[in-house]
This record gives sequence, C-alpha cells and structure tokens, in this order.
Amino acid sequence: MNMFRLISLIAGVLFGIGMVVSGMTEPANVIAFLDVAGNWSPDLAFVMGGALAVFMPSYFILIHKRSKPVCNDSFCLTDKKKIDAPLITGAVFFGVGWGIAGICPGPAIASIANGSTGIVTFVIAMVLGMVLAELLLAKRELNKEQARQAI
Repeated sequence: MNMFRLISLIAGVLFGIGMVVSGMTEPANVIAFLDVAGNWSPDLAFVMGGALAVFMPSYFILIHKRSKPVCNDSFCLTDKKKIDAPLITGAVFFGVGWGIAGICPGPAIASIANGSTGIVTFVIAMVLGMVLAELLLAKRELNKEQARQAI
C-alpha cells in the first residue's frame, strides 16, 4: 500500500471515529441542527468548530506553504472555476437529500458499521444516485458532441 493510500485510510478512520463519538452519525442530531426554525441544536456547529480548531493551525503551519503534496507529485485541483447549472443542481440535490434524511454522506459511510438497514439503504441509494448522475452527464456530453459534429 502506498503512502497516499495509507494516510487516506488513517484519515478516514479518524474521521469515522470522530463522527461516531460526537454522535453525528445519528440522523436526529443532524436534523436538530438543520431545524433552525424549531428545536435547533448547535451540537453540529461545535463539532465543525472543533475540527476547524484542529485543522487550521495544521494547515497554516504544514500545508499552506507547500508547492507540492507530501505523497504525490502535484496537487489535484480542478480547473473549473465557473458556477454552472450542474454545480447548483448537484448542490441542491445534496442539500435536500441531507436535510430530508438527516444523513451526510461521510457519517453515513461511518455508520455502516452500526448495521442499520436505514443507513445501508441510504448508502445504496446514494451510490445509485452518483452512478445515475454520471450516466446522465455522460449522455449529455455525448449529445453535445454529436450536435457539434452535425454542424
């Protein structure tokens, strides 16, 4: 296993443990945070704030000044800078899904260990949604290419 995968695995395990310990794998906690007009609970804000309090000093001391990553030849940054319809549509679907289910994808993956059929169903639906979105985007790009060739 290369160093990049090992570090990714360790970071993912730490993230999952943090989500479980903080109770953020429980949909009721997430829904309570999103319910700003009702019985709002700031717990998730404290979890995010704690994560930022740990990350920010590390970022500015260890990461920000680097010209290349520790475990790779270059940073993997997108060249897309435009806010377009697919980005907004994806963000809306993500937000609505998260709000309705009370489950964020990261904690959902961590919650699979609990064996809840609801979480497993959510993760399967999430993966199917990602596959469907990829297929729709690929079809859209193919249609655009065919239209360009027809001109």
